[in-house]
Amino acid sequence: MRTRLAAVPVLGLTTALVLSACTPPGGSTSEEPGGAAPSGQTAAGAPTCGSQDVTLDSYIETGFPLFKALADEFTAQHPNVTFEIREDQFAVLTQNAPRVLADDPPDLMRLPQVSELAADGLLLDLDGYAQALGWDRWPSSQLEQMRVDDEGRRGDGPLYAMGLNFSMTGVFYNKDLAAQIGMDEPPATLAELDALMQAAKDADLTPAAQFNGGATGGLAFPLQGLMASYGDPAEINSWIYQQPGATIDTPAGREAAEHLQRWIDAGYFAEDINSMDYATMMSRFIDGRSVFMFNGDWESGNLDEQMPGQVGFFLVPPVEEDGGIGAMSAPLTYGISARAEHPDCAAFFLDWIATNDEARTIAVEVGGSHPMGPTDAFMPEVDPDTVTAQTLQAGAAVGENNGAMDFIANATGSIYAKSWTPNLQKLVAGEQDPAGLLGSVQSDYESQIGG
Repeated sequence: MRTRLAAVPVLGLTTALVLSACTPPGGSTSEEPGGAAPSGQTAAGAPTCGSQDVTLDSYIETGFPLFKALADEFTAQHPNVTFEIREDQFAVLTQNAPRVLADDPPDLMRLPQVSELAADGLLLDLDGYAQALGWDRWPSSQLEQMRVDDEGRRGDGPLYAMGLNFSMTGVFYNKDLAAQIGMDEPPATLAELDALMQAAKDADLTPAAQFNGGATGGLAFPLQGLMASYGDPAEINSWIYQQPGATIDTPAGREAAEHLQRWIDAGYFAEDINSMDYATMMSRFIDGRSVFMFNGDWESGNLDEQMPGQVGFFLVPPVEEDGGIGAMSAPLTYGISARAEHPDCAAFFLDWIATNDEARTIAVEVGGSHPMGPTDAFMPEVDPDTVTAQTLQAGAAVGENNGAMDFIANATGSIYAKSWTPNLQKLVAGEQDPAGLLGSVQSDYESQIGG
């Protein structure tokens, strides 16, 4: 149903994933709410969606086309299955997830953070499905971010979610505008990126129109990129995974926040950054009104369609040339409610996304990211002149450098809406400084995890 991108197969991407996974045996086969056993296991064989009409209630993040594209293709292949889709902003989903899963549980829900939801019994343990469907034979690093142990720490324990693909953040740039400021290749160091941002400002261009308004602090994207430039991504993951004694308020974290403050003070972001939403940021970039945009590879397919041949991509560069690189690189996470009406069909859909050739093609072309699944699974050919090819190559480089981090907004269920976003907005407004930003976030984090 869709045209393949032409010419060159994606190479070297399984390395990134290796570095960075009827009904299953043992529980109820009921399709009534609460009918599935907490383990996600049922009678025998592998889960299917059957032949009767099924509607999968899905609660997703607004503004991203991947889930809908996958749902449409799944229905085309399985006409008895349709999707009822609700949408909300990322921060709203995160903040409201406990109430939604308790009071009006969907079959599938976009879940940036799973620790507290798993501990509260609101998510289905998917280990039974993992065994029946073979997910436990994928590279373990694909699934570890979605595992939660008995102490509520991520990285080990039962599996409570699955990813649509691996997403990653970095820097998109408008090639025509970049040429105007003398940029003929991506910057190799932070100092080079600083100079390019200044050159854009000197040319009366907006260096970066970055969303940071409402409930979503988009400055978390460049901040986390800078954290990878100055420090060890493993330290960031320890904090996100709630490891004992972990802190975000480190010397490297302060250097990153101070660098972000310098960008703010220099006027490298649009003047209305604190009122700008995500859609406005995207429209300004597509309209040629900003040189750079800190965003994720989920927009690669959209940008290839809207601005063919006009967009490039690079990771936030290191402090020193050839230094370590890292990026937010995490599964686009979905969970199945513990009270889902159709858990088997939801699990079958998640498996189909990772293993079906057409679904994997959609994950690359629409999502701009490497799909989940076995290392030897089908990969579509990708035109090397597209920004999708560049984001896929960047993802491979992150994996090879062991630089993948989960998103700092995912450390707790409310850290994004209640701490990162207001503190980043205060930083822009001059009401917070870098030390105060990290100190405040760390204090909120400890309060939220009971530390």
